[in-house]
Amino acid sequence: MDIFKNFSSRIREALIKNIKVEQYGKIEEIRIRNSKKIYVKLVNDYLTINYIVKTEDILETMQLISENSIYSYQNQICNGYITIKGGHRVGITGNVAVENNKVININYIYSLNFRIAKEITGVSNEIIKYIYNPQEGIIYNTLIVGRPASGKTTLLRDLIRNISSGGTNRNTNGLIREPFNVSVVDERSEISAMYKGIPQNDLGERVDILENIPKVLGIKLMIRSMAPDVIVADEIGGVGDTEVINYAICSGVKGIFTAHGDSLESLCKNPEISNLINMNLLERIIILSNKEKGKIQRIYRLENKKYM
Repeated sequence: MDIFKNFSSRIREALIKNIKVEQYGKIEEIRIRNSKKIYVKLVNDYLTINYIVKTEDILETMQLISENSIYSYQNQICNGYITIKGGHRVGITGNVAVENNKVININYIYSLNFRIAKEITGVSNEIIKYIYNPQEGIIYNTLIVGRPASGKTTLLRDLIRNISSGGTNRNTNGLIREPFNVSVVDERSEISAMYKGIPQNDLGERVDILENIPKVLGIKLMIRSMAPDVIVADEIGGVGDTEVINYAICSGVKGIFTAHGDSLESLCKNPEISNLINMNLLERIIILSNKEKGKIQRIYRLENKKYM
């Protein structure tokens, strides 16, 4: 498995020895912690590998994922992760140096969490018929809501690919008449998984991407420079999001966003998202299932103040 080459030689050997080939496609996370065993999360199971991780394993692994140039990845490290080839994301913890309320370094690395990127083509085929109106050829301003690890970002990637490429989708009951120009503001590099300027995830034909930029800056920049039909951002709800999303929608741009939550009630506890709802800026809220990744639990049509 290609991801194994990013680990120290001793960890790599332990992974190859203890993980069956038929389990490779089920791997979701590989966690290594200094002086602890290795833990591997599968789709519906966990593996414990009885190799005790050493400081030199952490250091060697950091050198490999940063291509022997930790300094060039310093900005990503300060955000708590590094995105590596293939779109995989490595979370980092350790001793944090803070200056003026800003992280300037993470050293004495304690743990690394390799989150294995997966693309699932067609996963948005069901949800798109609630977001796209084939008669009018428009996208509804939509918020996709789910708990962590509920499949929001995987779903969002496929949705972007669908609407930016156009064509017939067998589940839309119609034709996506024209591909939409989609601007993706990828604040944490989770949607596109950009690696040296090349998206590791296929987001379709007519997509423009800004990564590692706050949404409040990136959305305005995209609207002014790229004239998108649709703007996309992940995990909204921070300070200033209401203002910038209002700016986008009032500019005639449609929006598709995600947020953490498991119900309309939990969403409304976030002041920014509550404002979006009260200002009638959202037309659809789609709540994902807590039990099955990417599956719809409830859909709210806000123009009618009811759910489907």
